[in-house]
Amino acid sequence: MSDATVDTHLETARPAQGGRANPFLLVPITLFFLLLGFAVLRSPSLMSSYGIGSAIIVATPLILATYALMASVISGRGTVDLSIGPLIGFINVTLIQLYGAGILSNPIAIFAYAIFIGALYQFLFSLIVIYVRVQPIIVSLSGYLALSGMNLVILPRPGGVAPQFMADWGLGTSIFSPVFAILVVASIAWLLFTRTAFYTHLRLMGSDERAAYTSGVPIYVVRIGAHLISGAFAGLAAITFTALISSGDPSQGTTYTLIAVTALVLGGASLAGGRGGVFGSFLGASNLYLITFVLATFNFGAVQSFVTNLAYGSILVISLLLTLIIPFIQRHIHNFSPVLYFVGLGVVAMGVILHATNDRDPRARRAPAEEAAIVAPLQKIATEQLYVGPLEVASPTATDTDLRKEAGPLVLSALLLIVVAVFVRVALSQSDRRNIAPVVAVVVAALVLFGAYLMRGEGPFAPGGGDASGTEESR
Repeated sequence: MSDATVDTHLETARPAQGGRANPFLLVPITLFFLLLGFAVLRSPSLMSSYGIGSAIIVATPLILATYALMASVISGRGTVDLSIGPLIGFINVTLIQLYGAGILSNPIAIFAYAIFIGALYQFLFSLIVIYVRVQPIIVSLSGYLALSGMNLVILPRPGGVAPQFMADWGLGTSIFSPVFAILVVASIAWLLFTRTAFYTHLRLMGSDERAAYTSGVPIYVVRIGAHLISGAFAGLAAITFTALISSGDPSQGTTYTLIAVTALVLGGASLAGGRGGVFGSFLGASNLYLITFVLATFNFGAVQSFVTNLAYGSILVISLLLTLIIPFIQRHIHNFSPVLYFVGLGVVAMGVILHATNDRDPRARRAPAEEAAIVAPLQKIATEQLYVGPLEVASPTATDTDLRKEAGPLVLSALLLIVVAVFVRVALSQSDRRNIAPVVAVVVAALVLFGAYLMRGEGPFAPGGGDASGTEESR
């Protein structure tokens, strides 16, 4: 069957919209920036190198587990693999035991083992579903129970030591780490996979398996391939999970089942099949991490874990209720752009981050001797000095002036990004893409070069630009 036939079926299965509109991303994008802004206000250290590095280390196993679920969920039949958590735990405990026995020590062998075990399990899963004709939910629940018991037999209690190179990955002291590289490569691999005909067949099968079969799609091959991809991502999730805890844990992996399913639903994927994406799954997993991070800034005592689970469930229910407005959006906003919406909220979030990380009390940066001199008994303020005019503002200090100059390029970059996104969106929605593509490319390139010129060290909008002599004299 040709790709044109598959595209025709996909287009008839969904309403026509301008561009690559996906209104199901409205809820996860909004929730992401709300949680990010609140998290930064509660703990500005999240935006430091150490904070972002720790977030990547902790969130990557969940993101990769969500990717693993997404492949099988898109295939349809309600294939929600409940055994994804115990599978990650099984790879973790067997890897630790084999490393302790001296069988696995080479990094290449460890990666190959994890991916092979994940793919092998999912291959057996798909064979049972296809040829034995057992419902996927029954197979996944049986696998969940079987793997949970096997994990406890292999490693009765948490213990063991991970390879040294994996233990170093889990430090989370910097943003650019091997775990970050694994996440980037996995995300790019998924994006490249969405450009293939196999992915088109997978979506068509998930939307309507009978129509896909009558159109000539090899549904058995496609389903087996989806499960193999799911197993490969489960292996990568197990490697990053092992790097996170630097040991073996037979029970911790089971928690990834429910939170990965929750992240997938929060990302706008349909458990019925046919819909799901990397961007939405990434946002869903990131939202769950931000929920945990925000709740960790509060002290709920002995009920901390129960409050976290309550927050997971409440936000999931609210997000599902908010999806009821999706038909309204599809009727009245035909050209909704998730990218443009993401950029717009990103600019607002950037302002919140700059405020939380830079607008601090200058006394916090002074020497201890100066701080001791500042701390003094409070003196009574005169009445005439207590009340000021309604529009009176303090004059900016040298620190405020330097901060405004440093924020200039960031504000200019954000405005430039909005202009580029708006122009491209309007141009592509109102004109023929083939005719206007060269014009769009030229204008975008010109805007990018103009922004680079303004942000370079000699431009008038560069930090300190246009007033270099005065700055040097003041120093």
